[in-house]
Amino acid sequence: MNYLVTGAAGFIGSCIVKRLLHEGHTCTTIDNLSTGRKENVPESCRLIQGDTSDPSVIAKLENEHFDAIIHIAGQSSGEISFDDPVYDLHTNTQSTILLLRYALNTGCKKLVYASSMSVYGDHNPPLCNEETETKPKSFYAVGKLASENYMRIYSEMGVDCTALRFFNVYGIGQNMDNLRQGMASIFLAMALKNHHIHVKGSKDRFRDFVYIDDVVDAVLLAVEKGHGYDCFNVCTGVATTVEQVVEMIRKNLSYEVSVEYAGGTPGDQFGIYGEYQKIQKKLGWTPQYSFEEGMKQMILWAKNLYEN
Repeated sequence: MNYLVTGAAGFIGSCIVKRLLHEGHTCTTIDNLSTGRKENVPESCRLIQGDTSDPSVIAKLENEHFDAIIHIAGQSSGEISFDDPVYDLHTNTQSTILLLRYALNTGCKKLVYASSMSVYGDHNPPLCNEETETKPKSFYAVGKLASENYMRIYSEMGVDCTALRFFNVYGIGQNMDNLRQGMASIFLAMALKNHHIHVKGSKDRFRDFVYIDDVVDAVLLAVEKGHGYDCFNVCTGVATTVEQVVEMIRKNLSYEVSVEYAGGTPGDQFGIYGEYQKIQKKLGWTPQYSFEEGMKQMILWAKNLYEN
């Protein structure tokens, strides 16, 4: 099969493309390399360098037919979305509209989108399923939710659209240089580089961490089984506190790592975690990695990066 996977120079996109190529499929990607690395894109994947929100870049696809479009590219930080809300809107929402139009015009019947748990905002109680009210706290989350609604409308025109609400994705291959996106990778990078972790906000905040291999599984199942419009949580159903993340890192390193709790982040959620019964029932997906298992693998990989 022939796939368009946007954002393959980044963490999640590159892992998806590698899996697809390993299974014998062909892949094209669009990436502006703003946060991703060109070397993350496998040689056998065609790379179009540019922004997915730019119609002239989409035109470079030359109306090629794809069996599915997997849209991963976009600004991926709630904090950064406050720096330039207009750019965030373009990269996360306008890009989705352009790709939906492209799918419709070229006969592509499937589009899978990387949405986010941030669309929920904060809730009490903090356990969220797909019926939970959406209350975005960042411009990033507003854009993700808007994209979901555009997908719902386009699904009525004939494109099967699946929005996957990723919770906190982490794992081998994450960008360790980006200290404004990815809680686990930020803290781990600080510990390895400075032997010190600076936490913005309360140690009691919590997240639902989902390992990258499980995320790739969810994406491919959505391509295979998605029908009409639907949205799914991609999560583990386990709340892990900031303090637990920090201590997991500290106990798996051979030297002392100091910790400082100070400051805060605009639009930051205190914490929610998710139910995954819907995706389990409809797509047959269940997370395979606990946070402890996944984090141990990530720490071993990251230690080698910094030691070599």
